[in-house]
Amino acid sequence: LPPEERAEAIARAVRAGVRGMLTICTSLAAVDEVAAIAAANQPHVAMAAGLHPHRVGDEGVPEQATLDALGARADVAGLGETGLDYFYDKSPRDQQQESFRRHIRASQATGAPFIVHTRNADADTIRILDDAAADGPLAGVLHCFSSGRALAERALEHGLYISLSGILTFNNAEEIRAIAADVPLDRLLVETDTPFLAPVPKRGKRNEPAYTVHTARKLAE
Repeated sequence: LPPEERAEAIARAVRAGVRGMLTICTSLAAVDEVAAIAAANQPHVAMAAGLHPHRVGDEGVPEQATLDALGARADVAGLGETGLDYFYDKSPRDQQQESFRRHIRASQATGAPFIVHTRNADADTIRILDDAAADGPLAGVLHCFSSGRALAERALEHGLYISLSGILTFNNAEEIRAIAADVPLDRLLVETDTPFLAPVPKRGKRNEPAYTVHTARKLAE
């Protein structure tokens, strides 16, 4: 959100009952900027830091030591977004995969959970999670879930959370709703993915954290 609108949006979210917000870093070059946003909006906003798969091709696969250092920071609540995007394919797939693996290793080394963006890449996401789980426990979340049942079930087997966005409220999201209905309550999260994917009845508008309540209401149904 534009700086002049952040405080108002946060206030609306708090009034709506949202207890916590996460500002997510998609570029390692933006870590300091994202950290400043979170620091200026305590206690309501935390930060995550990582390299989005869209940006890996431009910025390069991050060094393991860089991700380990981020995961160890006291102000970093999670590592990501990371993962695989074969829909837009903005970065070479081998680089996306290696970046994903390194984020997970950093998570395992530091205890900071990893945040997974995956689109049209269920099979490779499952494979990488399985490989990583052989090296130690996993702690993370499938963010903005829009994948298939097989990935959801495997993620749950590995102890991950499933986070539902406004997609859950869309008319054509019957499969997502069916999957969500079978996810254990203690593994369900809701989110906005601001500024994208505003839920019904706000669809078509710029999304914001206050709208989480609409997704939560649909999930409850």
